[in-house]
Amino acid sequence: MIAHSLGLFLLPCICLCAAEYYLVDDRIGLGRRFDGIGGLSGGGATSRLLINYNESYRSQILDYLFKPNFGASLHILKVEIGGDAQTTDGTEPSHMHNENDENYFRGYEWWLMKEAKKRNPDIILIGLPWAFPGWVGQGSNWPYTFPNITANYVVSWVIGAKQHHGLDINYIGIWNEKDYNVKYITVLRDTLDRAGLTGVGIIAADGNWDISKAMLGDSYLNDAVEVIGVHYPGTMTIKEAMITGKVLWSSEDYSTFNNNIGAGCWARILNQNYVNGRMTSTISWNLIASYYEDLSFGRDGLMTAEEPWSGNYVVESPIWITAHTTQFAQPGWTYLQTVGHLKHGGSYVALTDGNGNLTIIIETMTHDHSECIRPSLPPYTVSPQTATFQLKGSFVSVALTELQQWYSKLNFMNKKDTLFQNITPIKVSNGYFTLQLDVDEVYTITTVTSGHKGLYPDPPEAAPFPKKYFDDFNVSSPPFSEAPCFADQTGVFEYFRNLTDPGPHVYTLRQVVTQRPVTFCLHDPFFKIHEVFSGNVIILVAFICIVDQGGESVKSGYFAFGMLNGYPLWKNAVVLQPLNGWAAIGTNSFEYAQFDNFKVDAD
Repeated sequence: MIAHSLGLFLLPCICLCAAEYYLVDDRIGLGRRFDGIGGLSGGGATSRLLINYNESYRSQILDYLFKPNFGASLHILKVEIGGDAQTTDGTEPSHMHNENDENYFRGYEWWLMKEAKKRNPDIILIGLPWAFPGWVGQGSNWPYTFPNITANYVVSWVIGAKQHHGLDINYIGIWNEKDYNVKYITVLRDTLDRAGLTGVGIIAADGNWDISKAMLGDSYLNDAVEVIGVHYPGTMTIKEAMITGKVLWSSEDYSTFNNNIGAGCWARILNQNYVNGRMTSTISWNLIASYYEDLSFGRDGLMTAEEPWSGNYVVESPIWITAHTTQFAQPGWTYLQTVGHLKHGGSYVALTDGNGNLTIIIETMTHDHSECIRPSLPPYTVSPQTATFQLKGSFVSVALTELQQWYSKLNFMNKKDTLFQNITPIKVSNGYFTLQLDVDEVYTITTVTSGHKGLYPDPPEAAPFPKKYFDDFNVSSPPFSEAPCFADQTGVFEYFRNLTDPGPHVYTLRQVVTQRPVTFCLHDPFFKIHEVFSGNVIILVAFICIVDQGGESVKSGYFAFGMLNGYPLWKNAVVLQPLNGWAAIGTNSFEYAQFDNFKVDAD
């Protein structure tokens, strides 16, 4: 367990010669331990399309996310523990569809965690359930009725990660943005310990701050929880959370369209989650917008990769805003007490590794250019200003005459942004340096010299989804359990081999969930494939329709043209609504169903 200082020191600035002065000093002690910046894959199916990219482009995308001193250089990867249910933008499969089933190769989160570890062996891994397979609830939509069953299910995922993939999970969560249960949390802690997983910490409750109040009155609960994780805190904490002395994280934040306003949101909260709320980690939902953009919260990732058929991806500005922190401070560094707000708007934090290295991150994001999707942002103003910083304590050195300087400017006037540029080192004179700060800027001032802006050749141009598409699912050893470009919305559709069928349908795609899960959202099973206007679809069983809404809101349109095993079912149906959308197939309820020879002709 990690002990954190509760010290709070917001240094007042002193006006002198039109410049505002700020002290950077470790003589009065240090602040809390910095735990890292992360991204969240899941909640749900937000990385679904990434696995279908050509390997060369896929590897580049992963480097921008995880490779140290290259792009975002993330310290933390948080993933959904698949629960066979719709959890925002799709369904992720469980490792246990039923109590007698265990398969630790379903889905893509295992692969993603391994790819992240390959690039950064020190990356911190977190798992959190959004939903649970129906058998866990034993017929109810509630996972806490039998806490031992739920705890064993979650711990089996942790053990499977290690046994089958060599992955050490560092933290585990309770149930995303749902009620926590004290009995379950203590049972989960006990189950982890009995399995020899004493080093796996529990984050709770991935919602609001309420659990901190309960922890103050329950020593068993307090001992069981290592990290108080809150979602979308608006950079603020509550006194009860501070009193617990526990690690405080914004364990899900951002969730904003990844244009420059999204980048401004991200820059502001990365600093102010600590300045205002003493939160030592911030995790972005989501890691990468690799799901169809017209689903819920389209392009709410640090970067965008939603066209595996073309190979196009976009390194969005939030990637480089992330780099301002992640490339110059690592988990285990410590915040200084001397952090705070700038006199004319904005904020600054300072961190040290305790071995002489110092990093200062400054942001001057204006209100209208940094609004996150939630919560609402109270009004404030930012104006150009001169800021002089004085280094004291262990940072005073006769030999320190300059510091590395990295700069970003989100230019909303002429749209000519500067993103993560290594500019001329800043001169230090007698421990002082001065910056002329404009609005919507980020500076990193640091002793660290390893920063680097990675770059690959431009990916292919964006292109629409092919109007002609066919899949017979004839893959004897599929690398992933899902067929390319299909995005399960509810239910789980997996490659399937009919071992006793010598006919034309040996290999199919099968819906495998037969019991309604303990859900985050409620829908019946179907999946979709991208952007068709009408379709000629040959299926083995069940239905096809055109869909213009998915994720948490599902809406189907009129049928177009369909066949069942070569026999016409309908044709020449007029499609009034939607005018565009997805082709979708599925079942009437949670039941086994096989699909084959999927064909779309949208000419």
